[in-house]
Amino acid sequence: MNTALKLGSLPVMGINMTKNYGSLKASKVKVFAVDGAGDAEFPSFLPKEVEKIKDPFARSLSKRMKRLPVQIGMSESCIMSSCVKPLRQSNKTSPVVLLHCFDSSCLEWRCTYPLLEEAGLEAWAVDVLGWGFSDLETRPPCDVASKRHHLYQLWKSYIKRPMILVGPSLGASVAIDFTVHYPEAVEKLVLINPSVYAEGTGNLAKLPELVAYAGVSFLKSLPLRFYANMVAFNGIPFFTILDWTCVGRLHCLLPWWKDATVSFMLSGGYNVISQIKQVKHKTLIICGQHDQIVSFQHVVKLHSELSNAIIREVSDSGHLPHVDNPKCVAKLIADFAQGDADVNAKSQFCLAQLTALPRQIPPLLEDDQKDWSMLDCFLPEEICLGLLRCYFNSGDAGMDHVKWDFTSND
Repeated sequence: MNTALKLGSLPVMGINMTKNYGSLKASKVKVFAVDGAGDAEFPSFLPKEVEKIKDPFARSLSKRMKRLPVQIGMSESCIMSSCVKPLRQSNKTSPVVLLHCFDSSCLEWRCTYPLLEEAGLEAWAVDVLGWGFSDLETRPPCDVASKRHHLYQLWKSYIKRPMILVGPSLGASVAIDFTVHYPEAVEKLVLINPSVYAEGTGNLAKLPELVAYAGVSFLKSLPLRFYANMVAFNGIPFFTILDWTCVGRLHCLLPWWKDATVSFMLSGGYNVISQIKQVKHKTLIICGQHDQIVSFQHVVKLHSELSNAIIREVSDSGHLPHVDNPKCVAKLIADFAQGDADVNAKSQFCLAQLTALPRQIPPLLEDDQKDWSMLDCFLPEEICLGLLRCYFNSGDAGMDHVKWDFTSND
């Protein structure tokens, strides 16, 4: 079944959507009118700084955010866990569960989420334990095992059906780790500019606690976050980047954020390299045409190691295509969820089709170059390429070795 999405262009601070199902046409409506949250109040658990955000999509999705009790451990203790629930749950399609990047929140899906709902999908945008807006007053551990267990308990309590699990950037590592441990909970995977080859936090896990807290404090600084957004997004105006920076660091203003992030860092972080080949689920890999963070070579390598994967490129997009090109990402996810991924490989939403992908992948870095990939799980991944360029005074290391073929889909 072809997903019928008729979407207008995406202006910087507003979006119009036109839906067309058969002979039924609806007039253009604002996203914040579609989701029913336009006149609602912000949840009381959000930092008061949310009032200063101008992005209408972030404001709208913030107002739909809820906290659900999720039981942890063998006790009756619960974590009030933040997420955006679907307006309606249906057994007609598999639920789509949206994870987020490292040190981010479900607000990352502010632009794509309403489009997925327009496509008729049951979409859940959830906050990974330790990040986002969950109540962590009790300071629970936020290592990989705890994040995995928390996500499973949320799925078991509320979603209850095999899901299409979507993970961008480091969220792809979260998705792979979860899928390997709970394969029955996942129907398909969608990995967006996946960061899956970092070997955890490496030596950063051995830092003295005082030094770790100092580094984490730097992570939430406005200049660092602003620079991260400048690298991550493609062709976005200055003041929009500034507003998006405020959206991206909003969760850092919660009192337990620093403790949760240090807990994750000192635990060793995600290392899913050995788990990749264990994934047997059908997987859609989405990559941004102008991603400056995750090497395309790594995307191709991941494709070669997964037994049932396809790649689709999002044109005119950077590291976070679900933010800067949401209509394309929504279309790809909707078609993949409804079984139309192969049919729509040549649609206008997929302007470049990858063919003749190499099966032998050369090393990412030359022998005399140092591997900085361990920083992916500590610093925001948007910073890692900047570190590489400063160190090597060059472009994306090792990219000249990659051979690929872009074929027009006209």
